[in-house]
Amino acid sequence: MESFLSFVHEWGYIAVFLGAIVEGETVILTASALSALGYLNFYKVMAITFCTTVVVDQLLFLVGRRYGPGFFERFPKFRPRADRAFKLLHRFDKWFILVFRFIYGIRVISPIVIGAAHVEHKRFAPLNILSAFIWTTISCYSGYAMGDVLESLLKNIEKAEHYFLIAISVIAALAGIYWLWKRYLKKN
Repeated sequence: MESFLSFVHEWGYIAVFLGAIVEGETVILTASALSALGYLNFYKVMAITFCTTVVVDQLLFLVGRRYGPGFFERFPKFRPRADRAFKLLHRFDKWFILVFRFIYGIRVISPIVIGAAHVEHKRFAPLNILSAFIWTTISCYSGYAMGDVLESLLKNIEKAEHYFLIAISVIAALAGIYWLWKRYLKKN
């Protein structure tokens, strides 16, 4: 437990940064829960999450603008997800830009698709910022709310460790007695 907490203290904010780059909801939720327990600063977790996700999605949008649909011809393994994202973008337009972060499986590819569809930057940027704010707020506050659950779990793990060691000791003692009893019966 001590080593985990020292890891969180030393590398927690870097983990938040890396988690926000990819679909890192688990990292963001965990970091927010740990901030509820006082191990990380909640507002730093939110700021890192928000800034990272905005910048990464802006960069991916620019990749889509620069390389266009040819990007998906060059990397055909992304094509099925990109096709799904293109359909959603054409059907729901700005609403898709607002909610793509919440759609599992196409979250990372969506900004590239939006850029490749030649959505104007002045249209994408404000929607991206608003979407990132909504996603960050929901993710971080959800994790923060789970902090109490995590605290209870950590306390129970410490108790469970104690009972686990007692149970192992009792089982080992019973196995030893059984082994001695079998040995005694073989001799007699």
